[in-house]
Amino acid sequence: MKKIEAFIRHEAFEPIRAELLDKGFPSLSILEAKGSGRQKGIVERYRGSTLTVNVRPKLKLEVVVEDTDCPVVVDTILRHARSGEIGDGKIFVLPVEEAIRIRTGESGQEVLQLHDGAEVSG
Repeated sequence: MKKIEAFIRHEAFEPIRAELLDKGFPSLSILEAKGSGRQKGIVERYRGSTLTVNVRPKLKLEVVVEDTDCPVVVDTILRHARSGEIGDGKIFVLPVEEAIRIRTGESGQEVLQLHDGAEVSG
């Protein structure tokens, strides 16, 4: 199994989510994140003071899939998140040693299955 972590712009989320759902990946986690990289901070004025914000708001998308599904999910994220501009984000792919469904105690790839047998992520 693989865990895909993608830091993306907020506006990229809905198209990514819609396509992942269409492709059979309805489960994911999304978290608000802030970070810095090549994209420089922004300078704002507040009550006469200058404030430099060195971190930018992003969304962190997390999806756990079987190894064979990883390229499909990564490609979906790339197509919808890539604008060609600095600040598009990053994708990390990590190995998952074990997954356990807390409710039932099931473990392994069974955790990625829905009750009707359809595979899901997350």
